[in-house]
Amino acid sequence: MRFAIHSPRSLLPVLALAALAVLATNSASAQSRMNVPFNFVAGGQNCPAGTYTVAERDAGSVVLLQGAGHSFRWLIGPGNPAPTDLRVMATFDRAGASYTLRSVQYKSLITKRLDLNEHIIAPAGQLAKVSQVTITAGQ
Repeated sequence: MRFAIHSPRSLLPVLALAALAVLATNSASAQSRMNVPFNFVAGGQNCPAGTYTVAERDAGSVVLLQGAGHSFRWLIGPGNPAPTDLRVMATFDRAGASYTLRSVQYKSLITKRLDLNEHIIAPAGQLAKVSQVTITAGQ
């Protein structure tokens, strides 16, 4: 039996190709588009109505929401969706004419509640009536 001994220099091309393959896999993750028909608040920023892209990043631990000059990244993890759920959705809290991004679901993973630090505005002396609106990508 013979064994080939490789010098570290001869392994460089192989390691470089392996690194490129990993980078290509991470940057080529699938993207989904959704049309949000109303202005909303996310991360303390006012976001206009329009088309937004939702993508998974960092080996499934981060979800990216991009559109109209805004870009957000949040950690995602297991949540209420079924393990076989393939939908990509954004859920908003609605109070009157105001919308605040509540969560982003990417297949069977979901963000934590994103709007806990947002203030829901209601007329003076009234409680804000909050309902939820969900938008699914591709619909």
